[in-house]
Amino acid sequence: MGQGPGRDEMDDKTRTELEAAAFRTLVSHLRERSDVQNIDLMNLAGFCRNCLSKWYRAAAEDKGIAMDYEAARELVYGMPYAEWKAKHQTEATPEQKAAFEASHKHG
Repeated sequence: MGQGPGRDEMDDKTRTELEAAAFRTLVSHLRERSDVQNIDLMNLAGFCRNCLSKWYRAAAEDKGIAMDYEAARELVYGMPYAEWKAKHQTEATPEQKAAFEASHKHG
């Protein structure tokens, strides 16, 4: 493994800065990979851009910052969701839909 301070040795400010940088990189990566559909992300990883938007909104609200879902989605998508959807979203295939249904069944 790498050398350097471990999680326990890192101060909260530095940890927050690193986490924020990783989040920005993830968002940038998802914006660049508009070819990857949300349903594929859900099927493979159990989350998608919309989930990330909901988590961002929840974090803002935990800090007392009012944010609506569309504003959070625009932060993640880099544009209004309706615009992203028109430019990049394709109709899910029957196979994608079946995989989603199979992976999201609840007891």
